[in-house]
Amino acid sequence: MVVQATYSTDHPSATLSQVIKYLDSRSLVHMEAINFCQNILRKKHVDWEAVYRFNLCRPIRDVDLVVTIGGDGTLLQASHFMDDSIPVLGVNSDPTQAEEVEDCNKEFDATRSTGYLCAATVKNFEQIIDDILENHARPSEVSRMSITHNSKQLPTYALNDVLICHPCPATVSRFSFSKKKEDQSSSSMVHCRSSGLRVSTAAGSTAAMLSSGGFAMPILSRDLQYIVREPISPGAYNSPMHGTVKPEELMEIAWYCNEGLIYIDGSHIIHSVQHGDIIELSCKAPKLKIFLPSHLISSKPAGMTVVA
Repeated sequence: MVVQATYSTDHPSATLSQVIKYLDSRSLVHMEAINFCQNILRKKHVDWEAVYRFNLCRPIRDVDLVVTIGGDGTLLQASHFMDDSIPVLGVNSDPTQAEEVEDCNKEFDATRSTGYLCAATVKNFEQIIDDILENHARPSEVSRMSITHNSKQLPTYALNDVLICHPCPATVSRFSFSKKKEDQSSSSMVHCRSSGLRVSTAAGSTAAMLSSGGFAMPILSRDLQYIVREPISPGAYNSPMHGTVKPEELMEIAWYCNEGLIYIDGSHIIHSVQHGDIIELSCKAPKLKIFLPSHLISSKPAGMTVVA
């Protein structure tokens, strides 16, 4: 678990020791959540294996359920090693407490993981596990994004979003894009000079996409949403700088800078691109089976992998 806490020297009470003490307390809560969930699994007489998230290095196979304990970042990382055959349950180990954020506001930022995709916390973990074991709960299928680079399929499917931009944030990104259906000609090219291009799935539409001026999409939508970041053009935020890619379409991007990077679901997975490269994005990726929080949708494992 990583908690970012920013403190200000303008407030003498906000000492470094206070921030460190706070971070230590959050780390302790996270470890207690891991131990709690493991104890619940021991009671259920199921076979399970605990894996630290950064030790994941090969596809997850031969289990009936993956349980991630942390936040959305932990679930995202686990999803990169999963196909469409195994469901995942996210446990938010340390949900943000609004009162705590308010109390600490003058000293530092106490906001933690949103846990948007996490259906469980320590409060309801046992009940949800029982529902899964007794076949009373069914996973939903959410879309992921397929990415090809010069006609080569990248091995990672994006659950949240993709950002394509120049490695230096102060440098203009130059690219063109179009949308097309299979076996049909492309739409007219849109030529861009901007800070880059962000494309999200429905699951990722409430994250950076929403913050940058996009809109939240129904969680089970198969559409992709794109937005050109800080475009240099008149009427920049009008169409076609922001729009959607339908399930029967793909988005083709031609890159025109000497350097470029494709960021997949954050900053941990990066692919380099160069001038003249072609990137294609579509929803034609294996879906992810996930037990979603009840507010997002109303809807017998024998072995499990627990990712913390």
